[in-house]
Amino acid sequence: MQILDGNLVSAHIKAQIKQEVIDWQAQGGKKPHLAAILVGNNPASEAYVGNKVRTCQELGYESTLLRFGVDITEEELINEVNKLNNDDSVDGILTQLPLPKHISPDAVINSINPAKDVDGFHPITQGKMLLGQPSFLPATPYGILMMLEYYKIDVTGMNCVVIGRSNIVGTPMTVLLSRNANPGNATVTLTHSRTKNLKDITLNADLIVAAIGKPKYVTADMVKPGAIIIDVGINRIEDATRKSGFRLVGDVDYDNVAPLCSYITPVPGGVGPMTIVGLMKNTLDAVKQNAKQAVLS
Repeated sequence: MQILDGNLVSAHIKAQIKQEVIDWQAQGGKKPHLAAILVGNNPASEAYVGNKVRTCQELGYESTLLRFGVDITEEELINEVNKLNNDDSVDGILTQLPLPKHISPDAVINSINPAKDVDGFHPITQGKMLLGQPSFLPATPYGILMMLEYYKIDVTGMNCVVIGRSNIVGTPMTVLLSRNANPGNATVTLTHSRTKNLKDITLNADLIVAAIGKPKYVTADMVKPGAIIIDVGINRIEDATRKSGFRLVGDVDYDNVAPLCSYITPVPGGVGPMTIVGLMKNTLDAVKQNAKQAVLS
């Protein structure tokens, strides 16, 4: 069993990005600028956004963090997005989810200029991905692809099962694993909470991507020997032995599943760091595309 180390892979890719930024600026390009919107004070969201801001500093990006209280209206938040859309210094925009219940995440995401949609959530962005056209890839699936590439895991012809159908991970992961590319060319089954006989399906899987948001959902009796496991879940469970009172676990029962696997991602330290790398790669692509568009216009 080999651990797919997201910290190791992300450090390798960040070093490449940092050098690419240096080279880009040496050629007269502007510093990439990522703007993040954070509503409320959700601890997990605070941590995620903090990691993104620190990574921007590490790579030589400019970053802007806009904080708003939970009482901000949907209209007010969309107005703030539009200000960033119209700010030529900003290359990428992300709105940290989840948002308060009175704000539609779809409405906010749809208001982002697709040219600055570095999270890869806009309908135009995802439509281009579905058609195989150049686009920003959703950050987590993009990070998973980079991890598979780094470890030289060829999924061609594999039976892959994706558990979870969100537009953020599950659905785009299904598209990307099945496309005619490398990594890709797998036969993919998309499953979810209402799938019947899920265990029968996963037992035939060479690769399982678990993204259903339920702690330890994938158990050892669902996994065939030698399978590859990509665990996207980040769940907090109570743990009285920890100072914080909780610990993080994935969607996979790691302790019992790992001995069966050829490769597996840990939680934390697996997919999480790769998501941030995917976001940073998209932001660098955005500044280059925006510069090219400015020349053409």
